[in-house]
Amino acid sequence: MIPAVFNWSGGKDSTLALHRVLAEKKLEIKCLLTTLSEQYQRISMHGVREVLLEQQAASIGIPLKKIYLPEHATMQAYNEVMQKALQELKEEQIEHAVFGDIFLEDLRTYREEQLKQAGFTAHFPLWKENSKTLLNEFLELGYETILVCVNEKHLPASFAGRIIDEQFMNDLPATVDPCGEYGEFHSFVFKGPILQQPIAFTKGETVRRSYTPTADDDECFSNNPLPYDTGFFYCDLIPA
Repeated sequence: MIPAVFNWSGGKDSTLALHRVLAEKKLEIKCLLTTLSEQYQRISMHGVREVLLEQQAASIGIPLKKIYLPEHATMQAYNEVMQKALQELKEEQIEHAVFGDIFLEDLRTYREEQLKQAGFTAHFPLWKENSKTLLNEFLELGYETILVCVNEKHLPASFAGRIIDEQFMNDLPATVDPCGEYGEFHSFVFKGPILQQPIAFTKGETVRRSYTPTADDDECFSNNPLPYDTGFFYCDLIPA
């Protein structure tokens, strides 16, 4: 198999993409690469605590490689940090990278251009597939995930902390992509086939925070209609 790195968010799209890669057995995932806030020690944009990310990776059984970003990192700073990480991976004979993106063309172009500079090839297992079909596949496989971040422009605070299930899909506004591909929401997967054991947690408080986009945020590279002058509701997951 070809050695590769998986760009891991801990959410449902990453999980489904990794599920497919592991089943296909053409790429050997050497590590999960995740960006975190240096100040808060939480997954970038998702807001999930680092310890839960570590437990998730351990349950999957793939080493975790973490990149810490300063608050309000510029695109230049982000690119420099990522290029350094890619060079370290290349020294380990890794030259392929996998992403869970679905249809944001400019985000894919950005990723491919950055990877090309480092001599990497990008792979997108979910590319151009229907969002609702993908979400149904994710649930039918037996995965369970919880919303940890929602954009207040598109969803009320009550959606933060909800489990994605059939009722969730029925309640989701027609204007929101079923997979939240435009950044309407983000999730954390805590149970399913590629996890050897479920990730235990309790739901903490839901808080609202305003957000200044940084280079690691998908919305920075998409032709998406969501304004940046928005707030997000975060449901804190507390390790059990």
